[in-house]
Amino acid sequence: CSPYAVFVSEVMLQQTQVERVIPKFSAFIARFPGFRELAAANLGDVYALWQGLGYNRRAKWLRDAAVQIMERHGGELPDTIEDITALPGIGKNTAGAICAYAFNAPAVYIETNIRTVFIRHFFPGRDDVADSEILPLVECTLDRKNPRVWYWALMDYGTMLKKTEGNHSRKSRAHRAQSPFAASDRRIRGLLLKRIGEQKSSPKRELLNLGESRRVERLLADLEREGLVREEHGVYRIGD
Repeated sequence: CSPYAVFVSEVMLQQTQVERVIPKFSAFIARFPGFRELAAANLGDVYALWQGLGYNRRAKWLRDAAVQIMERHGGELPDTIEDITALPGIGKNTAGAICAYAFNAPAVYIETNIRTVFIRHFFPGRDDVADSEILPLVECTLDRKNPRVWYWALMDYGTMLKKTEGNHSRKSRAHRAQSPFAASDRRIRGLLLKRIGEQKSSPKRELLNLGESRRVERLLADLEREGLVREEHGVYRIGD
């Protein structure tokens, strides 16, 4: 449960299933074993290892967070939710999970498996259950002496419930059905980043062949605005 390994895994697990994360996590940790190595990494190398996880902006956030940790925290992951949420791409729930698993701190957070457990037991027959209704229950049932193991148990139980009873978290107000990946902007964004990363530099005219031209132009503009790519004279490169 090294803080670095927990931090990387929790960012990877945002909106991504465990089965997809495990092999990517192992390769990532082998290539970038700590905050120092990740902070010094070329963004193109980070993207190359991230391919297949989707939501590629998380790869940039992760590298940028490592830079901030080196510059502002002496290379050590901060241990408060306030300091962790100040890092790029980290929301309160992800920060809570990091605090619980990295530091065994009694942080209260919620994610899909936790929602599954609490909706199943406390909101039978209900739809549109708000996180604000679930969080007080998470807090009052939390094992404050060993929250890490308690959350591990909740996660395992939630996974078992999904396999045996279905996904109760779909009754949550926070649940959002994803659009089919094959026709999604996420797929085209991934193809664009992969092509640019593999070729080091890609002319716009070639990138327009990866999808409907107006859509590709819009997504390239989004990627540039997010700092994931940069454009110079009609040629795109990874935005380091």
